[in-house]
Amino acid sequence: MEGLVMTAQIILSLSILVGLHEMGHLLAAKAFGMRVEQFSIGFPPKIFSFKYGETEYALSAIPLGGFVKISGMIDESMDTEAMKQPPQPYEFRSKPAWQRLIVMLGGIIVNVITGIIIFVCLTYIYGDTFISNDAVNEHGGIVALEVGEELGLKTGDKIVKINGREFEDFSETVKPSVFMGSGSYYTVERNGEFVDIQIPGDFIEKMNDKEAAGKFIMPNVPALVGEVQKGSIADEIGLQEYDRIVEISGVKINNPKEMSDVVKSYKEDTISLTIERNGELLSYERDFRNDTIIGVGFTSPKDMFAKLEYGLGESVGIGTERAFGIVFLQVKAFGKMFSGELSVRKSLAGPIGIAQAYGGEWQWERFWRMTGLLSMVLAFMNLLPIPALDGGHVMFLSYEIISGRKPSDKFLENAQKVGMAFLLLLMVFIIFNDIFKIEFVKNLFGIN
Repeated sequence: MEGLVMTAQIILSLSILVGLHEMGHLLAAKAFGMRVEQFSIGFPPKIFSFKYGETEYALSAIPLGGFVKISGMIDESMDTEAMKQPPQPYEFRSKPAWQRLIVMLGGIIVNVITGIIIFVCLTYIYGDTFISNDAVNEHGGIVALEVGEELGLKTGDKIVKINGREFEDFSETVKPSVFMGSGSYYTVERNGEFVDIQIPGDFIEKMNDKEAAGKFIMPNVPALVGEVQKGSIADEIGLQEYDRIVEISGVKINNPKEMSDVVKSYKEDTISLTIERNGELLSYERDFRNDTIIGVGFTSPKDMFAKLEYGLGESVGIGTERAFGIVFLQVKAFGKMFSGELSVRKSLAGPIGIAQAYGGEWQWERFWRMTGLLSMVLAFMNLLPIPALDGGHVMFLSYEIISGRKPSDKFLENAQKVGMAFLLLLMVFIIFNDIFKIEFVKNLFGIN
């Protein structure tokens, strides 16, 4: 069921974004008097279509993209026969280069506007709810899990600065921008002294692994139940959110790490749990012979959460900044991949990886946050100067405007073929890379 929810979310999100992207091309083309023959969300075969005016509008079966067929344009349709005919006034190739450039930028511009609108609306409607870093430090700092200890953090550390800057939101400690920065570091208070903990340039690779990210750090607070895994011992005995786990088989539990350590090393056939719920102690005992986990995620005390609400003007500024922050992060990531600091295989995610990021439960806030993020990523990716992408057309049109010389149709046709072949190989690589990131497949083939 979770897989179906993930699939439905990414299909809906991509359909919205691709439809808007291609609509950007269509509206720009029609504004300059170009004939648009076909508008499609998805790639053939067609599910259904209808014709309005000169344009056929279609919904197709493969939801990994879409296209607009503009008369007189060398595109993925590779309609070279039409290009052999004399140019017509309504064709793409007959229009001035600046008009053609705007048409090719139309989809990218719409994706950027869409991303900004989504983040502005999310900021205005939901504001920010976060765990206060001051509250974390007042409660006893952090619990350093396995990956955090590898970095040099210790349980009880109080993170007071990131890259020399104080911060309010505890989640900033794990934001990708921290791990992507050059020379990033935490400043922690440890036993009354201040210590800088350096973050390696390739640390983002480790944190991209969902399992490793869950073994980094957490607030040093009591073991309070957050999410309960379906079918687990916790689900069976009916653990509820904010239940406090105080003892496991006679061992007192002070924080989530202590509970994790006890459960990992547990060898007995039965396990007993004592929890505190609304001031009352409840005890349970269950068979543990076929289990290795209790099945709970953890949360923080309610008094640690802070909420900020923003007016419309503030939301416009903050939402826009967050939208473009995604693009800047993409630029940093590509720079690190090209320099060899980041592994291409570990850093790239395709449809499977993106679907997993939406989660197996439909939450509209998360859905729109992911859709806004994906809109900005699609805008950035489409602007890359690769033939067959909008950025390839933009590159050739920019050359034409600057030099005054138009590349030949044969050159553009060959460039389109090369670009399409490259993108096809890249898509195959990304999809198989996604598959080999799945834990079952990694274990099957012994992949690290």
